[in-house]
Formats: sequence, structure tokens, C-alpha cells
Amino acid sequence: KMIITFKSSAAGDVIMFSDVAHRLMQIMGKDATDKGILTVEQLPEAIRCLKAAIDEDKQRLAALPEEERPLKEKGASGERPFVSLYQRATPLLELIEWAQKKQKPVVWGV
Repeated sequence: KMIITFKSSAAGDVIMFSDVAHRLMQIMGKDATDKGILTVEQLPEAIRCLKAAIDEDKQRLAALPEEERPLKEKGASGERPFVSLYQRATPLLELIEWAQKKQKPVVWGV
């Protein structure tokens, strides 16, 4: 599957390429699967892990001179424009934060 959609009744869907989604699942301590759930109890830890990864990615990119920052990256379907981890993770983080506020789980692939 090329696309994974994260869903919660607390907010709008977040859609991303499966390779990116799987990386974010691993950051949140979840198995990289095409179907899954973040239970209400797992939301705080997922938020903590994503925020730490976002901060680390921003610092790593900020430390690179402009000319060394990547323009392209490899994706499941070949090369695509580079998008940083923090740019990819932010919409998912916002969805999970809304889910926590409303005490709703986040699911994908269902």
C-alpha cells in the first residue's frame, strides 16, 4: 500500500506515503504496520516521542549550511522533493493532540 490515512473522530484525517507513516509509527513506539491504533492511553507517549523527534530534526537541519541541505529524497516510488521529518510529523502531531484533548483513539488502515 502506498498511502496510509491516520483517522480520529477528534479531527480531520492525515494522509501520507506509507514509508513516511511507518517511520513516524516507529518514532511513536508502534509497529510499522498498514493497520493500527493509538489508544487514548498511548496518546501522551506518542505526543512526547513526536515532539522530541521534531525538535531533534529541526536542530539537525539548522546545523547544516544552506548548501548542504538536501533538495531530493528517495521515496517508495523514486525520487521526490525533500520534506523534513518535522514538516511531515507536524500534521500527525496536531491530530494526536486533538485526539488527546477529546479522549479519542487514532487509527490507520481501517
